[in-house]
Amino acid sequence: MQAVILVAGKSTRTYPLTLTRPKPLLPVANVTIVEHILEQLKGLVDEVVLLVGYRKEMIENFIGSEWEGMKISYCEQKEQLGTGHAVLQTEPFIKDRFIVLNGDDIYAYQDVKALMKYEYGALVRWEEDPSAYGVFEVDDKNRVLNLVEKPKKFIGNLTNVGAYMFDKSIFDFIKKTPISERGEIEITSSILMFSKEKTFYTHKLQGFWLSNGYPWELLATQEYFLKQQKESQISGVVEKNAQLNGSVLVGEGTQIKSGAYIEGPVVIGKNCQIGPNCFIRSNTAISDNCRIGQGVEIKNSIIMNDTNICHLSYVGDSIIGENVNLGAGFTVANVRHDKKNVLSSVKGNLVDTGLLKFGVVIADNVKTGINTSIYPGRKIWPGLQTKVGEIVIKDVNE
Repeated sequence: MQAVILVAGKSTRTYPLTLTRPKPLLPVANVTIVEHILEQLKGLVDEVVLLVGYRKEMIENFIGSEWEGMKISYCEQKEQLGTGHAVLQTEPFIKDRFIVLNGDDIYAYQDVKALMKYEYGALVRWEEDPSAYGVFEVDDKNRVLNLVEKPKKFIGNLTNVGAYMFDKSIFDFIKKTPISERGEIEITSSILMFSKEKTFYTHKLQGFWLSNGYPWELLATQEYFLKQQKESQISGVVEKNAQLNGSVLVGEGTQIKSGAYIEGPVVIGKNCQIGPNCFIRSNTAISDNCRIGQGVEIKNSIIMNDTNICHLSYVGDSIIGENVNLGAGFTVANVRHDKKNVLSSVKGNLVDTGLLKFGVVIADNVKTGINTSIYPGRKIWPGLQTKVGEIVIKDVNE
């Protein structure tokens, strides 16, 4: 059995993080999204075809030609012309039956396995308000009757999550699919055509489905995986009077200095230094080669490789990129005074995160002056800097 994972897109909704890497290489719980997806395929498929495009070399170099016993092949989508077009590019690689997965999302092993039992089918999720999604209309045996994107009239509650079971015959239908108003070949249009001639089933999700369309969704994904940690594993050095509670993973070469308090679930990578009297709170992941200074507090955050957070700083509900230097006294505001949901700018539009607490998104190679403070939901683009004592009230993108 083969699997196709669609990882070609630029992922503009996760800017500025994906200005310097493809989204599948973003870490959650110190493991990249694409590795999480591959983990759920172990024992189910022999070969994975990664449909690459944007910064494809980074994915190819990171994953290689084999992963945990699965052969890894690469197919390039040179132009972003829709999901149907993406699947069509893999035709020369496909032998017979194959599963297609959206590379933004992580699907549970049990659901992927269940989907593979159908000749043709899709995973679906029940939504009380399905109007913002692609929706399947099905009969009493879960056979597809219709598939409508963002329906204006109610046709059902079963929404599309971007996971499909096909065989090679789908390519003929994709080739006959008309170009959409967006100028793309939509796989949903191909599936609708397909379902008129062949029986196409839906299978309702029974396990987790972790969507990573926006930066703040990475934190929810991380929380899920960290909560699966049941035991601590300490491969580094924990000094006397440092205290670790709950499930805490500490990598080789890492030092936890005296007076530090770590409240799991937390994962800390290799060759890090957690300074004296730090407070590392639950659902935090600190990647390799990071330096966390004296008296720093970090909560529910992703800290990527080679980042320094200098003394007496606070980082909460935030995502910090690689090779970042946060000057002493850096402070994140992660909640609004009016107690409303935090808003964040995405492609020029303010988007409701759905979260009462959300901090900041800081891209790679950023440096902040000492005592920088930053409003909730704000972002800083790669390689930029703030001044000493600056209060960041809007995105820093130039």
